[in-house]
Amino acid sequence: METSSAVIEQLLVRVDELESRMQIRDLASNYCHGFDKRDYEKFLSIWWGDCVWDIGPPFGRFEGHAGIHAAIHDVLWPAWQESHHLATNQVIRFSDPDTATSVCDVDCVGTLTNDEGCQIVGATYSDVLQRRAGEWKIKQRDVRIHYFNPVPGTRLAAPAAS
Repeated sequence: METSSAVIEQLLVRVDELESRMQIRDLASNYCHGFDKRDYEKFLSIWWGDCVWDIGPPFGRFEGHAGIHAAIHDVLWPAWQESHHLATNQVIRFSDPDTATSVCDVDCVGTLTNDEGCQIVGATYSDVLQRRAGEWKIKQRDVRIHYFNPVPGTRLAAPAAS
């Protein structure tokens, strides 16, 4: 029979992992909210300063907070008038209490700034996450784009008032 201190220790480990999972899930949500709502501070807050964001073709690889800034302000936001990300199917695995990997699928719909209508994107995000000084952030995100297609003649618009 286990001692009560061993049981308490096991419970503390399980609670820590549950709290870590929730914080990691919040990172995925804050990525979507920060990007789509053009909240750069929220978007930047999910990344470690020594991060890597490898979006792949046609966008490229970006390193550190300076790279995140360039990707957002010079490449992505100028191309998208608005966007709506939906991240789902997230699986999180821990290699130790302060390191995890995560994979999730994402669908994004957006209106392009060049009046070419709507674009749909499907991708998978593969992340390496680290907890430093009690805080989880993304160390590396690799993006695999499955499709990146225009929807000609379609524009995103709010419903008409009744």
